[in-house]
Amino acid sequence: MVIGINPSVGLTTLLVLMLAWAFGLNQVASHIGSYAVAPLHLLLFLPFIQMGVYLFHLRRLPLSRQQIEHLSHHPVRLFHAIWQWEWHALVVWGIMAAIAMPLLALYLRRILVLMMRRHRTLLRSRPAVN
Repeated sequence: MVIGINPSVGLTTLLVLMLAWAFGLNQVASHIGSYAVAPLHLLLFLPFIQMGVYLFHLRRLPLSRQQIEHLSHHPVRLFHAIWQWEWHALVVWGIMAAIAMPLLALYLRRILVLMMRRHRTLLRSRPAVN
């Protein structure tokens, strides 16, 4: 879930794929978890970039039409600016992820244990039918 909200464009799927493979996790479940938080990813994309701009004292995002048109005529400048904003947003996300991931793991584990205690019948193995 934390990987799914990173502020990169197009990197999320690759990260989920590599981490699921590295840790031996279920690929399908990992991608479902990543796509489940996609609305949160879209919601947090600009705030991560804005926090990166604020913390690293960068130029503000070009959000006016004239600024975007100006950058679109200079592809090298556009690529450099986007990479600079992305990199700093990823640093902010990394700091947030280091805090959020252990908390999520702790609370999700508690929720799952409570659910397993309430529904013990789901845990019992059923006899095999021949």
